Amino acid sequence: MAIIDFFDRGWRINPRGAAYIQDDRSYSFDEVGELSCRIANGLLALGFPRETKGAVWAVNDVRAWTCTLGLWRANMCWIPVGARNAVEENHYVLDAFDCEVLFFQKYFAPVIQELKPRLPKIRLWICIDDEPADFPGARSLASWVKEQPATRPEVAVDLDDVVMLSATGGTTGMPKGVMNTHRSAQTFCAHFMIGCPYGADEKPVNLAAAPMTHTAGLLSVPCTARGGTVVVVTKPDPALLLGAIPKYRVTELFLPPTVIYRLLDIPDLAKRVDFSSLRYFMYGAAPMSVEKLKQAIQVIGPVMSGGYGQTEAPASISYLPPGEHFAAGKLASDERLSSVGRPNPLIRVEIMNDANEILPRGETGEICVRGDLVMKGYYKAPEKTAETIVNGWLHTGDIGHVDAEGYLHITDRKKDMIITGGFNVYPSEVEQVIWSHPAVQDCAVIGVPDEKWGEAVKAVVELNAGQQASAEEIIALCKDKLGSVKAPKSVDFVDTLPRSPVGKVLKKDLRARYWQNTTRKI
Repeated sequence: MAIIDFFDRGWRINPRGAAYIQDDRSYSFDEVGELSCRIANGLLALGFPRETKGAVWAVNDVRAWTCTLGLWRANMCWIPVGARNAVEENHYVLDAFDCEVLFFQKYFAPVIQELKPRLPKIRLWICIDDEPADFPGARSLASWVKEQPATRPEVAVDLDDVVMLSATGGTTGMPKGVMNTHRSAQTFCAHFMIGCPYGADEKPVNLAAAPMTHTAGLLSVPCTARGGTVVVVTKPDPALLLGAIPKYRVTELFLPPTVIYRLLDIPDLAKRVDFSSLRYFMYGAAPMSVEKLKQAIQVIGPVMSGGYGQTEAPASISYLPPGEHFAAGKLASDERLSSVGRPNPLIRVEIMNDANEILPRGETGEICVRGDLVMKGYYKAPEKTAETIVNGWLHTGDIGHVDAEGYLHITDRKKDMIITGGFNVYPSEVEQVIWSHPAVQDCAVIGVPDEKWGEAVKAVVELNAGQQASAEEIIALCKDKLGSVKAPKSVDFVDTLPRSPVGKVLKKDLRARYWQNTTRKI
């Protein structure tokens, strides 16, 4: 299936039903579908060929997402642009990825107008809201599509056409462009629909609270494929998010662990919010504290759903469904809860050593993935593609193992491993222990320069509001659980850890503070 076929499936099931809701305004499948057709017909009328790059610079917004659907309907390639990113990062992405069409919200018009002379490849500028003042050459979406037909265009599609060109996080230099196709998007949707079942007459309600330019946008596609409703939260406001769950009887949502931690800090959360409609509360994009996961299950209910994916293998390498958080009627072991679930059914996952040999179960090595979920490659970077996809296997850069029950465990990013005195220390193992301290909100464990050991283990800790802990406490806790080699040699306390727009702790930024006067690369 082409990626737009998933929306069209829901459109046929529920044409007059609510496809999206934003700020109490309902948008039917007919309304969104017809606007996406007008957008696609407008693009095709201008002669843009398949895989032409188009971007949408906006916060979470139904009309902005409809522009993405319009790009897909014209078999063009969507470049996700993070509204919270630095302006220069977005400029780099738009220029390096050869963007030719830009849809944008009026709020961002002043910044985009300043960038316009530096984006000569962009041929079409469309303001989603209305005609922007003092922006020569830009059209409003309404005026641009006014004369276009609302009928589905007939467009030839190959499953290997690129439909998403996504920037990697940029934490290891300038972002690479990950090329995902109809094929990889189709496999993601299939994994999601297999793993999160609904009855034949049930229509899911998805809460798009995280940025739709990241995981939340892709996660909304299976919901619309079932004729369900996507509730779009326009601001990262916990009150809006929590209020929407009972109001719209939300059945599924995704949040990164850092946001879940902050929700769990709200006093009497279970009494203040009715979570009874939830079926799947998905967490991922970063490691989750086992102690906080247990707390979430107790407070929110037996609906937590873990997962693991990458931009290069979108969002669905493995899955830990709600029921597998339990065993024999009780909460599952910490070992299982610390896993990212079992590999999904339409791909193969193996653990390999540096010689690209498959290791026996239980041994630690690099997590590698093969199948239709895997990206086509990196944009205009054949050498990097060849380094990452070897003999058909995507080398994820994540270190892990598969346990006796078949659950996949991520030990750490390969580049984050600390080598201290010849011993390998995986930060995530240490972080799990530190997270168990009741005063700890979040933490990051990194290697810092040390004359004797080469690297020393350091913990950078963010405490819960109004609570205290000493470095000695943290170190003693780790020594007791892990021994002296893996325990931090020092602890720094910070008000806020550096995070990406989607909540990942930026360890590269942390390490830079401690390695800035050395010659070693970080």
